[in-house]
Amino acid sequence: MYPADTIVAPATASGLGAVAIVRLSGPRACAILDAIFRPAHPGEFAPRMMRLGDVIDPATGARIDRALAFVMPQPASLTGEDVAEIQCHGGQFIVRRIVAIAVAAGARVADPGEFTRRAFLNGRIDLAEAEAVADLVAARSDSALANALSQLTGALSARVAEMRAQVIAIRAHLEVEIDFSDEDIRLPSRREVAAEIERLLADVALLHDSFARGLLIREGVRATIIGKPNAGKSSLLNLLLGADRAIVTAIAGTTRDVIEDSVQLGPYALVLNDTAGVRESTDDVERIGIERTLRSARDADLLIAMFDSSRPLESSDLDVIRLTSNRPGLAILNKRDLPAAISAGDLRRHGLTLPILPFSAINVEEAATLRAELTRAIAALVDPSASTTNDRIAISRERHRDALAMALEALKNAHSSALSLMPPEIVAVDIMAAASALGAITGEVSGEDILDAIFRDFCIGK
Repeated sequence: MYPADTIVAPATASGLGAVAIVRLSGPRACAILDAIFRPAHPGEFAPRMMRLGDVIDPATGARIDRALAFVMPQPASLTGEDVAEIQCHGGQFIVRRIVAIAVAAGARVADPGEFTRRAFLNGRIDLAEAEAVADLVAARSDSALANALSQLTGALSARVAEMRAQVIAIRAHLEVEIDFSDEDIRLPSRREVAAEIERLLADVALLHDSFARGLLIREGVRATIIGKPNAGKSSLLNLLLGADRAIVTAIAGTTRDVIEDSVQLGPYALVLNDTAGVRESTDDVERIGIERTLRSARDADLLIAMFDSSRPLESSDLDVIRLTSNRPGLAILNKRDLPAAISAGDLRRHGLTLPILPFSAINVEEAATLRAELTRAIAALVDPSASTTNDRIAISRERHRDALAMALEALKNAHSSALSLMPPEIVAVDIMAAASALGAITGEVSGEDILDAIFRDFCIGK
């Protein structure tokens, strides 16, 4: 469990703002609020009813701020404990002073994620929903937001609970066979048990395999812009971002290192990497930049290959084509505002298989077309056709993937044992291992070390 004390922390980000929130949770939350807050009009706090008043330093009687406050009594609160919140003006000095007088009145500054951890330990949310809180805070695209909200409202937990119930039902069949094998009871055959396990294996594998898609949704799709020097890579980056993020000159080799920034395209986050031009170089600094280009291209989820249509194909263009082999992405035939020296057909004849977009990076009006093409490329990568609600659920955390992998391994062993007509006790061992692995996702089976690892990356106040 955890110490039965009262914690306090700002629940809003640091920095200047119109309003900030200071949150208290624990057995003395309401008493501490009474000690540091004087309502403008006499009377007790009604649950969830905002009251106007002054924050007071009990030691000196000095007024700190004019603010709003309310209480949420346990158990129907954020954490399952008594919770009190003060909504004050958003100056950081004010926030620090309120936290300090709350500590002086008997609270302790909360550890990262401690409010959410208490909510989990008090049964207000399960572990998957707790992790979704962090994902919701960190979301940087509509798709990431939707996925986090789906998990926060229990979609993943419900799916896991459904699979775990099926596992336990199989275990019950085996227990009947173990305990009542001498009775005149109709028992499922080993092949019937194996068929049940096989159906369950398909469901668990589907959720396990959603990890790659879920991670792209959560972290964003990483795209590397590659091409020979002066093909227009930096101009493309600036056009997509709507800002002069990269230096653009007519001098080859201006970009020496990987420049990273992100933009939202449709519902997706695209993390863009502008890179040094692909070419042979004797300059040590430029060569390091080219090595980083190749590494960035290898690590990218998506490649944006730039070709200069105003110049004949060179060996560096052919190197770019080779880098795109069997990779998702988009080819851009840039500088179509200039007389053409090569065409899309020339790129095709040299083995380019990516979709090709004729383009001019200096024409702002073409940005909409580029964004639409990139959005289609991202959608094909992130959101392959999913026909059912269950298919839409995507895990995005390594912990979930690993737990599902353990469940798959246990179910495969149980399936093999059932087909081999092994004793029911042997099959049941693997079945229960699968149930434990699935339970770890929602926190039905979890240790302090797991909880520490999950909540240490939360921000203070959550």
